[in-house]
Amino acid sequence: MNRIILLALTALLLQSCKGQKQEVVTVKKEAPFYWEAANVYFLLTDRFNNGDTSNDINFDRTKETGKLRGFEGGDLKGITEKINQGYFTDLGINAIWMTPIVEQIHGGTDEGTGVTYGFHGYWTKDWTAIDPNYGTKEDLKNLVETAHSKGIRILLDAVINHTGPVTEKDPVWPSEWVRTEPQCKYDNYENTVTCTLVKNLPDIKTESNKEVQLPPQLVEKWKAEGRYEQEVAELDAFFKRTGHPRAPRFYIMKWLTDYITEFGIDGYRVDTVKHTEESVWQEFRKECDYAFETWKKNNTDKVLDTNDFYLVGEVYNYGISSGKAFDFGDKKVNYFDNSFNSLINFEIKWNAKQMDLEDVFQRYDSLLYNDLKGYSVLNYLSSHDDGQPFDPKRETPYKTGTILLLTPGASQVYYGDETARSLVVEGTVGDATLRSNMNWGELRDEQEKQKVFVHWMKLGRFRKNHPSVGAGSHKMISKTPHVFSRSFEKGDYSDQVVIGLELPTGDKTIDVSSVFKNGDVLLDTYSNKEAEVKDGKVNLSTTYSIVLLEKK
Repeated sequence: MNRIILLALTALLLQSCKGQKQEVVTVKKEAPFYWEAANVYFLLTDRFNNGDTSNDINFDRTKETGKLRGFEGGDLKGITEKINQGYFTDLGINAIWMTPIVEQIHGGTDEGTGVTYGFHGYWTKDWTAIDPNYGTKEDLKNLVETAHSKGIRILLDAVINHTGPVTEKDPVWPSEWVRTEPQCKYDNYENTVTCTLVKNLPDIKTESNKEVQLPPQLVEKWKAEGRYEQEVAELDAFFKRTGHPRAPRFYIMKWLTDYITEFGIDGYRVDTVKHTEESVWQEFRKECDYAFETWKKNNTDKVLDTNDFYLVGEVYNYGISSGKAFDFGDKKVNYFDNSFNSLINFEIKWNAKQMDLEDVFQRYDSLLYNDLKGYSVLNYLSSHDDGQPFDPKRETPYKTGTILLLTPGASQVYYGDETARSLVVEGTVGDATLRSNMNWGELRDEQEKQKVFVHWMKLGRFRKNHPSVGAGSHKMISKTPHVFSRSFEKGDYSDQVVIGLELPTGDKTIDVSSVFKNGDVLLDTYSNKEAEVKDGKVNLSTTYSIVLLEKK
């Protein structure tokens, strides 16, 4: 089956190869998009879907690697294929974040886990080129345009902190560009910023304002590729326009913002934020905003909306309870103001394990409407480099979906969350266990995986259709049974919903008087059943313990 989930204009049908009963879900008018309510799908470009087998091997990357530590074939064409098939639309995804696609080191290195190649995208060799394992610039252009045609935003992944490791094929960059020691100790601000993350990962001297020449290996590479003069001319124009010194960080900012002006990407997820001076991100914000406005002026017919360029930062171990301040022990740093719209929230998995869900909702509502007002967080329960995911063996995939997709803030679905892709892979070492290939075969063949997918699909589409779920004000209606409302207003747009969890199956009565009025006809999008509000309540009979109520 090339298409597992089929989307019609007025109905959503899920049917397994064995002939499951079809469920029909009404498709409502598209809601406006707000980043603070986004439903983001995060995938490893190399592990999601192989759309072009002809690009699977490049630069003689053929050494035997540790398990799941080499390139597996996923590429930009594979992502575009799934966008075209409607996979992300079916899931209610309105933004896709993919791991870095820039050209990676050509050699492999053994960090004690077996030979590893830069399949993950975080070992840059050349910021100006797309790695041929992922595809071409034409492939990226097609991906962005296809996603935009379906109302899906694209986030690329920005790395400014470091180059790739040194190998026999990848010489170290000049000492004016990088430091190779000391290694970070992470016990204070300086020992987190002015150091290498790990051994053999050269650290860009982002603090330096000293003017530097291009690394000789880039000069040689660009000349061999016939584009040296063009790249130099563009750099000259960039430095003339900005007045920035030709310091390492500004070269990289130029190269990264080119992806905005050339392809119209909508945002960046920024890697290793706390390992770089906070002023760097304020400078990066300014260049990204300029590039995005330039793209909009040059492509007025392609602009999706009035949203600004989006920056979400990975400040490792940042939690929403910290508000705007990340504590290094000897120094607190605010990464939000003049820099990031949002930070990845590393806290939610612990909140979900230690607190009642209603307490989590109330806590996040309070923080987002006070300390973080005007900003947001990106919640996740599993990821590519968090060795302690919420449910590694996928024993509670329904609960995981409910928590992630209904908690205030933006949501990050990690590829395979929705299909219960196991995060425990025998024979792997370290983070390789989190990075297996997307389990398309299991989704096609296993009914239980399909049922999990339907749960994530229903919640995801409800979240996408209702910005109030992620960005609205949370109000508990009753704790037992657990019923609550979300309300959102921005400009002349407003949105209200009522959600019930852990309800009895069969007949159920829900108090909706604080949101809807008598005579309103409501749709429970989880069961696709309607009910009229009478005496401030709706009565429903469904086989589910969840209701997702919206006004018809």
